Amino acid sequence: MKGVILAGGLGTRLSPLTKITNKHLLPVYDRPMIHYPLKTLSDAGIKDILIVTGGNHAGEFLRLLGNGREYGLHEIAYAYQEGEGGIADALSLARPFAKGDRIVVMLGDNIIEGDIRKPIAAFARQERGSRILLKKVPDPQRFGVPVFDKGRVTRIDEKPAQPASDYAVIGIYMYDPGVFEIISTLKPSDRNELEITDVNNAYIQRGEMEHDVLEGWWTDAGTFESLYRANQLVREMMIDRLTAGMR
Repeated sequence: MKGVILAGGLGTRLSPLTKITNKHLLPVYDRPMIHYPLKTLSDAGIKDILIVTGGNHAGEFLRLLGNGREYGLHEIAYAYQEGEGGIADALSLARPFAKGDRIVVMLGDNIIEGDIRKPIAAFARQERGSRILLKKVPDPQRFGVPVFDKGRVTRIDEKPAQPASDYAVIGIYMYDPGVFEIISTLKPSDRNELEITDVNNAYIQRGEMEHDVLEGWWTDAGTFESLYRANQLVREMMIDRLTAGMR
């Protein structure tokens, strides 16, 4: 199984900070943002990782991460997304890297408290299909929102004005090799992007979607408020770990 971190986009919601660097290289407490998804995947046993980036600062990832040995990786590869084609468009660039393997995809601005070993192990036991992670949030209208029927996800609504549940689809997805065929059939949304929600709904329609609820806290860091919250949460987590280690 391989990992893909999507770290492209222009980061306009964090301008003017993103005029001088990629959003995913901004600091979250004492590390660049990209450190956290890298460590999440590495800690879960994913040692071959592709970073899909774009914009004017793509070369900074290579200078920062090098060959990935600092993170215990076997391979770290890079792909460049031209323009703003959306998450699914960025993911399509991973096809040569995946080489028919299953992939775990993580958005580069997603930070979690715990780990994803259990969901990845469950995905490995699936015969085929996809697996997504959900989290209960106070503002589900900002995200893709799952619709449930008898405990199963039957549809995902993208940023609904009236959410059908108080859960969000967070930016960690697991796919079998069929994901790239699905992406090839997508049409651009009203935002002129290929939407990851359309990919997930395609798996749901096939009856090939499973889900887990993430343990521990989760945040993205794509706005000033969420970036500030991410810094607070990571700082508190680091202090708690340091304090526990001194006992």
